[in-house]
Amino acid sequence: MAIFASGAGSNAEKIMEHFENHPAVSVKLVVASKKTAGVLEKADRFGVETLILNKADFFDTNIYVQELQDRHIDIIILAGFLWKVPANLVAAFPGRILNIHQALLPAYGGKGMYGHFVHEAVIAAGEKQSGITIHIVDEVYDHGKHLFQATCEIIPADGPDELAGKVHKLEHRHFAKVIESYIPDHPVLFAAGAS
Repeated sequence: MAIFASGAGSNAEKIMEHFENHPAVSVKLVVASKKTAGVLEKADRFGVETLILNKADFFDTNIYVQELQDRHIDIIILAGFLWKVPANLVAAFPGRILNIHQALLPAYGGKGMYGHFVHEAVIAAGEKQSGITIHIVDEVYDHGKHLFQATCEIIPADGPDELAGKVHKLEHRHFAKVIESYIPDHPVLFAAGAS
């Protein structure tokens, strides 16, 4: 498994913890979109190799597709990764890239809908609940098949920070378990995990 992240990496940390002693699945690589991402320090603590992306190469070449294939990566997990995944990477890992989104898709998804922008939009719309969506990644932002959703209540006193805290708890509680339950259902991943 490779985890792609852009920030502090709290979801990545929970995933690395969950799979640390797993009999069939391991986190082999953490990929960051910037060298200052906090996730790199967390990967180091778990002894997981890291890779920092060059943006032009990521979007305009097959360098990273080849890199991931050379490292025998079977599944990619986006855990707070802010760049759109290019079509060549999606094509190389069909049904094998999972993302977690901080809202109940299809609402509040798409370009620019991440972090506090999502929570501000949800609250501004007067929603009574929000939550998380774990989905397969395709060529369109926040569009692929939904695997799992969990909800949390929004009370009138909640601001974006309070809502972010509630959503974060859902992310940490569910993401690694959903990944683990998805792997046996995917023949390529199951074969890889069983070898």
